[in-house]
Amino acid sequence: MAEAGLAQIRRITPQGMVTLRGDLGDPGVGAALVSATGAAMPARRALAAGRDGIAAAWMAPDEALLLVAQDRAAAIAAQLEAEAGASFATAVNVSDARALFEIEGREAAAVLAKLCPVDTARLPAGELRRTRCAQVAAAIWRTGPQTFRLICFRSVAAYVEGLLITAARSGGEVGRF
Repeated sequence: MAEAGLAQIRRITPQGMVTLRGDLGDPGVGAALVSATGAAMPARRALAAGRDGIAAAWMAPDEALLLVAQDRAAAIAAQLEAEAGASFATAVNVSDARALFEIEGREAAAVLAKLCPVDTARLPAGELRRTRCAQVAAAIWRTGPQTFRLICFRSVAAYVEGLLITAARSGGEVGRF
């Protein structure tokens, strides 16, 4: 965890992730998701909790991202593929392609607001926003009053981590000057 003053920045690793693409409204896809994870299909811009700490995040009308234990990601992807049957869907283990960060502290919302065009102060818990973090694609959501999570591609993880640490430095409070 990087102690940065306004918020603490922590890269969460290892984190398993499975992307589920296809017709998310198909009952067969929804049943496969419930069977494999215990999570219902998430509503638009929302997260749904499953068993064993699994979460299903709505990413797009045709995409959900599952946050799972890393050692279970491949098995869950395979189970989803098998149980979806004839439904139009594909599940892929993308654990090595994504990075997950936690931003926590009294100014966590302001730290993210410096980098993302989202009103983070009003972002309710459980609502996921696909956005940009400076110049890269990201998704963010609030997990507590002073805690957020951010997902980005692993190829830009060091860049995003540096941005977050810089934005969280003491002396950079919003409205300070």
